[in-house]
Amino acid sequence: MMRFGSTGAVSRPVFFLGPHRLLISMKVPQMKVVKGQVSGITSLTNTQKKIASGSNGDVAVDQYHRYKEDVGIMKEMGLDAYKFSISWPRILPKGKLKGGINKEGVQHYNNLINKLLAHGIQPFVTLFHYDLPQTLEEEYGGFLSPLVVDDFRDYVNVCFEEFGDRVKHWITLNEPWSFCYFGYVTGVAAPGRCSEWQMLNCTGGDSGTEPYIVAHHQILAHAAAVKLYREKYQASQKGVIGITLVSVWFVPYSHAKDNKNAALRALDFNIGWFLEPITYGDYPQSMRALAGSRLPKFTEEQSLVVKGSFDFLGLNYYTSSYAKQAPRANSPPSYVTDALVNQTTERDGVPIGPQAASSWLHVYPRGIRSVLLYIKQKYNDPLIYITENGIDEFNNSTLPLEQQLSDYTRIDYHYRHLSYLREAIKNGVKVKGYFVWSMLDNFEWVSGYSVRFGINYVDYQTGLRRIPKRSARWFKSFLKK
Repeated sequence: MMRFGSTGAVSRPVFFLGPHRLLISMKVPQMKVVKGQVSGITSLTNTQKKIASGSNGDVAVDQYHRYKEDVGIMKEMGLDAYKFSISWPRILPKGKLKGGINKEGVQHYNNLINKLLAHGIQPFVTLFHYDLPQTLEEEYGGFLSPLVVDDFRDYVNVCFEEFGDRVKHWITLNEPWSFCYFGYVTGVAAPGRCSEWQMLNCTGGDSGTEPYIVAHHQILAHAAAVKLYREKYQASQKGVIGITLVSVWFVPYSHAKDNKNAALRALDFNIGWFLEPITYGDYPQSMRALAGSRLPKFTEEQSLVVKGSFDFLGLNYYTSSYAKQAPRANSPPSYVTDALVNQTTERDGVPIGPQAASSWLHVYPRGIRSVLLYIKQKYNDPLIYITENGIDEFNNSTLPLEQQLSDYTRIDYHYRHLSYLREAIKNGVKVKGYFVWSMLDNFEWVSGYSVRFGINYVDYQTGLRRIPKRSARWFKSFLKK
């Protein structure tokens, strides 16, 4: 049985689920500032148009300057692992190795890593979390070009050299699906590209081709990084390397065969888009059949490098959706319609689960068990870390502070997901760790500061003071038992 407590994981104590040691950790995005200049793909003007309240992540929760305090919070809670992201332009401001290494950026990450280790907290490091250096976007279109593969390899090589003696868990990419979908299908996120016929706020693009091209180059960049690490560093540094994918679990809208097949296609076009190539060397057959020539092909050599290019799989799970057979669209080709699936969060007027603050997040805890069992069966039973799981509430500063700190819904969310996670482990899924999104309230992409995911409250009105919510106290107690 799962013992809620017995050491936990983002803590030094760790609790055990069956034979597995489960880590519970938190991740906070790093401030995207290099010597006072905002890094990333969009200008501040464009950012203000895209992000709630016109806010930006220049300072966010300022972990850059407050990392000692934040590590102290982790230590006090009893956490034993912390997942954070390294900013590519903070290491290579010009994007390329020949543009020079920012020693101040390297020093910041050294300081953070050393402070974590001094407190018995293991760093889990993500190498790419959407912040492509602006110079590479301007020079050749970023991940639209195969040139990005070599530049990414050079960047991660610096990270392996500088930090690999202490970092033992590397994640190449965070949610490549999200990068493709929001950046090149809907244009909601940087670089804001999509098909003109969709009549969205985009700066050029083609939603029927570009997401597939970008995904292809992300997979090749990931595989190149893994190959480099395995050949040059792994034997001496004794670490492991993987990738983090996001997955929605898709429930067939009905027992009809067409809807069951639609749910399987939805999974192929979501997690299978990336997990199939890195497991078997090619894209899912359903994607080949439906996207046709718009889906790039791996050469024989590329397929061999891509296949098996991970030591572990990171999985971000938040929510689930119903999947229903859809007819072929009359519109121009788009990733949105290629799968022939209608996704909905309601069936007969009843939602699949309660909606959180974010409209996309409906609470469906059993989905975490379902997707884990699916991955175990279809993708060779990989070693898995749950690298994100969490729920948000609205940022309402007019409420009394005590009410803002009383996040009982979040406690219930994690308790239920951990219960289903325990069931998956009892059924043989090799889950080794569980990371909560997130340790602190923070800048949440296009939502800005309008929602709060943290188990620790950040008071944006009084100097970014950190205050534990009830969920933080619950986790601390949970990890001590």
